[in-house]
Amino acid sequence: MTIYTNTARFDGSARALTEDEIFKIAPSVFAADAHHSRSERFSPIATIEMVRGLAKEGFSVVGAQQAVARVEDKQPYTKHLLRMRRLDDAVSHRVGDSVFEILLRNGNDGSSAYNLMGGLFRILCANSLVAATADMDEVNVRHSGDAVGKVIEGTYKVLERREKVMAAQQDWSQITCSDRIRNAFAKGAHVERFGEDSTSPVKPEQLLIPRRPADTGKDLWSLFNVVQENCVKGGIATRARNANGVMRRATTRTVNGIDQSVKVNKGLWAMAEYLADRPHECAV
Repeated sequence: MTIYTNTARFDGSARALTEDEIFKIAPSVFAADAHHSRSERFSPIATIEMVRGLAKEGFSVVGAQQAVARVEDKQPYTKHLLRMRRLDDAVSHRVGDSVFEILLRNGNDGSSAYNLMGGLFRILCANSLVAATADMDEVNVRHSGDAVGKVIEGTYKVLERREKVMAAQQDWSQITCSDRIRNAFAKGAHVERFGEDSTSPVKPEQLLIPRRPADTGKDLWSLFNVVQENCVKGGIATRARNANGVMRRATTRTVNGIDQSVKVNKGLWAMAEYLADRPHECAV
């Protein structure tokens, strides 16, 4: 389970979260020391100092998420994820219905390394899509040394590679996908979301059902977004027997976990990018 808030709206606009707002939703962002379970070699990184450093570079926090720790006294130090974007330069960071963002993940309880990722925020469905292109790996920062400087440097490395991520919407929209490819993509997505040996009553073909007219196309961008939304947002109706053998109706849950959300998003993006590199095979 996670606690989450964001200020992005369906028109693509957003406002910066204040430090008070960030603290209310993700207090571990402000942890300056490490949980007592960490060794002396573990050097904590106060995420709020990174936020303040990036603010000087024009980046604002528009979304915050914090995990709920299994051990209660780890809660003030636990894993969190921040979404940041440049509100003063929205034009160069937006393409079609998506806005480029930087995602920052950290935890001073040993649950997470400090890393940055590129991502897209899709306005139509308010989904954050973690982009994992071949030349846009996560930027990892060790818990030592000049962390603020390294984070800012890493941020600009991610920004330098954003063009490929932002080009996906236009490029993938030109690639037509056959029913064979669509079904194969849905099966792969089902594994990403529910696991290889899943007993989930959700069928792969249910992941292909669009939720809005804008996503009814047969192109790769539409395929990716339909499947991604169905995987992450949940709400798919199912029927399954409970422990007493009684058939019950249910719906899939939203993916709230920080790590699971990142994993599913990156997996789906990687599959779509694989197909994008083979456009002539997609229509067959």
